[in-house]
Amino acid sequence: MTAPTSRALSSPGALWPQGLRRALKPWGALASALALASLVSLASVGTAQAAPMGFKDSWMVMGEYGSTRQEVSANYAITPRWALGAGSTFLRSDDTTVSRTLSEATATHLAKRWNMPEAQANVWLLGSVGSVSGNDFSGSRTLVTPGFQLDYETTRVYAAMTARLHRAEGLNHDTLSVRTGFSLYEADYDEPQPWLIWEARRVNGLSDATEVMPMLRVIHKRYFLELGVNQKNEVRTNLMLNF
Repeated sequence: MTAPTSRALSSPGALWPQGLRRALKPWGALASALALASLVSLASVGTAQAAPMGFKDSWMVMGEYGSTRQEVSANYAITPRWALGAGSTFLRSDDTTVSRTLSEATATHLAKRWNMPEAQANVWLLGSVGSVSGNDFSGSRTLVTPGFQLDYETTRVYAAMTARLHRAEGLNHDTLSVRTGFSLYEADYDEPQPWLIWEARRVNGLSDATEVMPMLRVIHKRYFLELGVNQKNEVRTNLMLNF
């Protein structure tokens, strides 16, 4: 879920680490916000899973619907730490004049996990390869998207940072988001649990503004559903199913 300024396509290796540092530089304030959120989270305790892949031999299906972004993806966990899948994303600029359609094969890897008595922290590596088309150029272009997610969670608090570097020839639609939130009350593993989540998301190229959105999340062992409204009164829904 992302957007950019013009930049030539680099080889996947060239995106790490110089490309990643360049991509994160404009969003230093968002990175600082995550650091603060993480410190707040660490002061609390207990685990609510919102991972980008499920348990071994499970399928995860994810969808997002909003005014400038619609996305659907699915992956299958071939091991406890690796999942392979595919996804399609439609992006539109804030002024609705520019659009993009992304089709990608995806890989998700759990690089590191810390299991604590009442909490969990993870480092996820995200990657995809595919094609992108748009209404301001002809044909399609090869798309390469490395990324990562850092998260910390208990049954009561959550904080995460996600970066996706969407790169194609002449296109740079990098996206950085930070999230933090808390549950309204404790719940058993097999019971739905409501959360309040705040997200700040910046999409390079297709938007000049940082989207800030409070959301209500209902999470269960097999699904979560989110509904939020941003500062422009635009509604977004997110859905995840794990089976």
